[in-house]
Amino acid sequence: MQHLPQHKKIILFDGLCNLCNASVQFIIKRDSKDVFRFVSLQSDMGRKILGKLPLKIQKTDSIILFESDDAYFYKSEAIFEIAKSIGIIFYCLLIFRLIPTIISDKIYDHIAQNRYRWFGKKENCLLPTKDLVSKFLS
Repeated sequence: MQHLPQHKKIILFDGLCNLCNASVQFIIKRDSKDVFRFVSLQSDMGRKILGKLPLKIQKTDSIILFESDDAYFYKSEAIFEIAKSIGIIFYCLLIFRLIPTIISDKIYDHIAQNRYRWFGKKENCLLPTKDLVSKFLS
């Protein structure tokens, strides 16, 4: 995919989910090294990136951290990798990596299944401000 920025980690997220949008804003504020770019799962670019991943992951509406065609993380593993990249304060979250992935993914799935009910849903995907437009891929 020729339009993907080099040396950036791409976070694919549900652009309609209020929890996901709040998480994106949280990450942007703490991305002092300008590591991340963001793509809504609902966008054309999101669908193209998903198309490069294994079929099981293509059917997910989960957060995905895409680094390259053969380096990606999703669900709880994506959260841990993002926390690791954000910085020292968030390394404390990595203690939860001691929990087997099958269990941390079950917790993730429970939150994901209820996110619209608990946090709400937007009618349209987030439109970034002028200051943040460079952080989002379309």
